[in-house]
Amino acid sequence: MLMKITILDGLFVNPGDLSWECFDKYGEFKCYDRTPEEMIVERIGNSDAVFTNKCYLSREILEQCPNLKFLGVTATGYDKIDLDACRDLGIAFCNVPAYSTDAVAQHTFALILELTNLAGKYSHAVKEGKWYESEDFTFFAGTLSLLAGKSLGIIGYGNIGKRVAQIAEAFGMTVNIFSRDREAAIKSDIVTLHCPLDENNKGFINADFISQMKDGAILINTARGRLVNEADLAEALKSGKLAAAGLDVLADEPPVAPNELIELPNVVVTPHAAWLPKETRAHLINVCEENLKSWIDGGNLNRIV
Repeated sequence: MLMKITILDGLFVNPGDLSWECFDKYGEFKCYDRTPEEMIVERIGNSDAVFTNKCYLSREILEQCPNLKFLGVTATGYDKIDLDACRDLGIAFCNVPAYSTDAVAQHTFALILELTNLAGKYSHAVKEGKWYESEDFTFFAGTLSLLAGKSLGIIGYGNIGKRVAQIAEAFGMTVNIFSRDREAAIKSDIVTLHCPLDENNKGFINADFISQMKDGAILINTARGRLVNEADLAEALKSGKLAAAGLDVLADEPPVAPNELIELPNVVVTPHAAWLPKETRAHLINVCEENLKSWIDGGNLNRIV
């Protein structure tokens, strides 16, 4: 079955260090780095199969693509896809579940370790020449903190939360699960977010929640930026109520300058990069191809609609 396959925004998954050649055997293949909203219909054209990461595919758009039979997201979440329209129009839809579990768990601890071991700060001091100038074999550039013996509160105990718990226990930490013991989780030395965003928990990390946290605690967020009231978090970090925060996500991505959280000295921010390991993205591409092949063969691998 030869098809026309289009990827609307492949740059997110493959900035050039991987290959899309696995799709060539299915027919005519085209990958765009990005597709602006006004060009989505034109670029889908008469494609049989389309993949996207962040493009919003509404009913209005899908109705203008009568040849479209298969739609896939190069991600787990699919809030930008009108599933009801897919059902009504007979478009098969697939996602890629749980592909980033290890990557996000690893990044969670990259943020935690940066805030407790200060590797970046110490490296910067060395590169500025402070070790050359030191009278001793070492020098002090900030207080390091041991993870062993500390507690980690995990909010969201799915695949990622469970993997984070395993790593925490290997470090000798006490793990407190929010869904099992809310108070213990909130009072932990470090609180990390791994829950999905919905209308019920939007902004729930606010002044009231933070007031219940342990003084001097650390907040980690590798989930979704809008789980956090950023103004309240900034105030807690400036007042010293919280010692630090490690954030891989923000409410607006890319952020609008100036962003107070980015500027605070006790905050480490990475640009929604937890899912970016090459191995993770390669696996994602492979699963997308497997989803397409399964559909062609009459299967339902990772099929949502």
